[in-house]
Amino acid sequence: MSLPCLCRRRRLHTYDGGTKIRNFVPLPDLSLEELAQKDNFYRRLEEILDLSFARDLVEERYAASGRPSVDPVVFFKLQLVLFFEGLRSERQLMAVVADRLSIRWYLGYDLHEPLLEHSTLTRIRDRYGLETFRRCFEEIIERCAKAGLVWGEELYFDATKIEANASLESIVPCFAVEQHLQDLFEEDPQDLAGALGDTARAAVGDVDALPTCEDAELALTNAAKSDWISRAGSQDREVKSNFYRRKADLFLSKTDPDASPMKRKGAEHSQLGYQAHCVLDGGKVRIILGVLVTPFEVTENEPMLDMLWRSAFRWKSRPRRVTGDSAYTAPWRT
Repeated sequence: MSLPCLCRRRRLHTYDGGTKIRNFVPLPDLSLEELAQKDNFYRRLEEILDLSFARDLVEERYAASGRPSVDPVVFFKLQLVLFFEGLRSERQLMAVVADRLSIRWYLGYDLHEPLLEHSTLTRIRDRYGLETFRRCFEEIIERCAKAGLVWGEELYFDATKIEANASLESIVPCFAVEQHLQDLFEEDPQDLAGALGDTARAAVGDVDALPTCEDAELALTNAAKSDWISRAGSQDREVKSNFYRRKADLFLSKTDPDASPMKRKGAEHSQLGYQAHCVLDGGKVRIILGVLVTPFEVTENEPMLDMLWRSAFRWKSRPRRVTGDSAYTAPWRT
């Protein structure tokens, strides 16, 4: 091959373009309203779902004076984003929010406004508690029912394994965990009485219209119930037999006492995890009517009846069919 031909061939593979230099110029007339796409999912969600009722749910948890707090509507919007984006932590959530103009628009945060710290969301979650989330969840379902999206004649049951954010190395004998928690939190009789009241209100669905919802005798009765709904999915660790004990009854995790050892199909090693039990309406929209999170060793069939009765009572439905996979064929408890 001659030298001129070789040079021409080499020039075909030579980069002759320029170098891209980052030079961001501020645009004073730029608006997030114009940047966010007109047909994005979160614009439609904002039109359909009004979360202003969340402020009334948590009003009692804020003082009348003090520095401005995070808008509860923003917090619950972030929880919806966490669900729709399939994220597992607040840290991941805020990283996605920082990169997505549509989510910034949905939250109402302009381009120059600093976003929330992920640790702030964790503290707010702990302050609200499980019952506040349940009331928010049921308020949204009630609106779906009024819109005709809940059929009610057929229910689907299923459970999903969820990996806990804790290591198996944190497992120690249960008495060590109990002592550790006792050292962290001093038990106050008044606090225990308040906890019993919260459990009792959760057991009756927190229906304010019931005339006996504040009755002391009823509160004690409901607190003593052994159904899964009133216990919020917690396992009954009481010793009932000297011949059989679950491993989860003997060992607990110091970092996540609610989780229990879990082994997925095909996995080489076990890990800590949960079971997320769900009830879905059989209509075309497949509205989720109930969710209960339990330790992993709680099989799918155990809380099924409690979730069935609560869904039928809470949403005034009379299901004709109930569908589940083979995991629900085990004998039910009586």
